[in-house]
Amino acid sequence: MMDIFDLITQAKDRGGSDLHMVVDSPPLVRVRGSLEPLDGAALTPQDNIAALSQLAEPRDLETFQRELELDFGFTMPGVGRLRCNAAQQRGAVSLAIRLLPPDIPTIDELELPQICKELVMRPRGLVVVTGPTGSGKSTTLGAMIQHLNHNAAKHVVTIEDPIEYVHPSIRCAVTQRQLGTDTRSFSQALKHVLRQNPDVIMVGEMRDLETAAAVLTVAETGHLVLTTSHAPSTHQALERIIDLFPPHERHLAYTRLASLLMGVLCQTLVPRAATNGRIAAVEIMLANTAVRNLIREEKLYQVPNVVRTSRDEGMLTLDESLVDLYKHEKITRETVYDYCADTEEIERLLGARPRAAAKRKAGGGGGMYACFLS
Repeated sequence: MMDIFDLITQAKDRGGSDLHMVVDSPPLVRVRGSLEPLDGAALTPQDNIAALSQLAEPRDLETFQRELELDFGFTMPGVGRLRCNAAQQRGAVSLAIRLLPPDIPTIDELELPQICKELVMRPRGLVVVTGPTGSGKSTTLGAMIQHLNHNAAKHVVTIEDPIEYVHPSIRCAVTQRQLGTDTRSFSQALKHVLRQNPDVIMVGEMRDLETAAAVLTVAETGHLVLTTSHAPSTHQALERIIDLFPPHERHLAYTRLASLLMGVLCQTLVPRAATNGRIAAVEIMLANTAVRNLIREEKLYQVPNVVRTSRDEGMLTLDESLVDLYKHEKITRETVYDYCADTEEIERLLGARPRAAAKRKAGGGGGMYACFLS
């Protein structure tokens, strides 16, 4: 019989961040961004059904049979928290299992920018963490909430799909709600969250108009709201938010966003130079007067210029972040060129000779991660 727990243990022992189970393929584990097969035969439809049955609750299985989609969490002793997704593909079940660290990593352990500590301590406003799928957004938010939990006495309410990191109440009271079991939707939970007397609200994802509108409304009441988006840059994260609104509401959405935004962090996880792990390259956009004016004037395409010229205020482009990591010997020069957005900008920052640099390939993606790997 399929033993999913043995496969998860193998994935953990290899330092993997994800386990993929697709019919007619051996189990695959993602290590430093690349998929590697585990020992064993190709999976059958019965194998994946057995694996899902070992992980999911009966009510979750009923949901999957009805919706053909399922996101759920699972805690495995000796491994930690798992974030699981089940889906149908070609009439069979496929599974994607994210292995989260058993302990919530700190901002310093993740080597994230110190601005993360400052943003989560703000009394009000909107903070967005963005990046491609698997870029570690949930881990960054978890580390930020952990920092708040150790350094402030506040009520934190999280709305997640599913709950990933379980936060004990240390100095903060932490209320964690999961879609499906504790609430019906992000937007419905946000309609009632103010009755819970929160100071900080974490919304797992702004994925639709109702959630985006509710996030802005809650932030306007004087609370700090943390959330995520899927976008490859800070200014594109703002575009994603605005695009959720219908055309006749966008002018007001720009105005509201300009007044509420505190900052946007866009991260990409890249291979470390010396260890079998990854580190975040983080683009930082802070809502200074220039950024707020550009948002209000609906000129988001000019925001990257402000980020590029405001390093003294704490802002940072992705390319500058990559070069900083390289100068601190945390990543290789090749990694800088593999993940950069603008090769010419990298040449300028490194002082590279154009002829030598031209041989290297320009920007690209890949190798994203979603958990803390050292």
